[in-house]
Amino acid sequence: MPKLSNTVNIENRRARFDYHFLETFTAGLVLKGTEIKSIREGKAGLADSYCYFKNDELFVRNFHITEYSEASFYNHEPMRERKLLLSRQELNKLIKKIKDQGLTIVPTKLFISEKGYAKLNIALAKGKKDFDKRDAIKTRDLQKELNRNFK
Repeated sequence: MPKLSNTVNIENRRARFDYHFLETFTAGLVLKGTEIKSIREGKAGLADSYCYFKNDELFVRNFHITEYSEASFYNHEPMRERKLLLSRQELNKLIKKIKDQGLTIVPTKLFISEKGYAKLNIALAKGKKDFDKRDAIKTRDLQKELNRNFK
């Protein structure tokens, strides 16, 4: 049986490339028992996931958590939508920003807190244009080249 860990750190690296992050929040997740066990094994993916509002509540969709291998017939669906837990003040702020400015909410990082709860860092983000992405690639390549020359 694989050892469960509290040092889970799953990032959405694609989101950093596609979006400018304006503001970040840390949200709790409503999970089933087998989902948290799979997350502690590190079997989750944030690629292509996004957040949306339904009845003034925030949900995350396309957040993949692999089925727990040791579970019986009480296993979870890997791609089900999961509710995010934020304070009412934070939710109202996000609703207002999304309606007014056309921004989006993207999950950026999944981790286990010190108390053992799964937390999801989300970011209020604005999409990058193609030329912004090219600039990011160019600066990253220059930084790599500089690091190679100084070592």
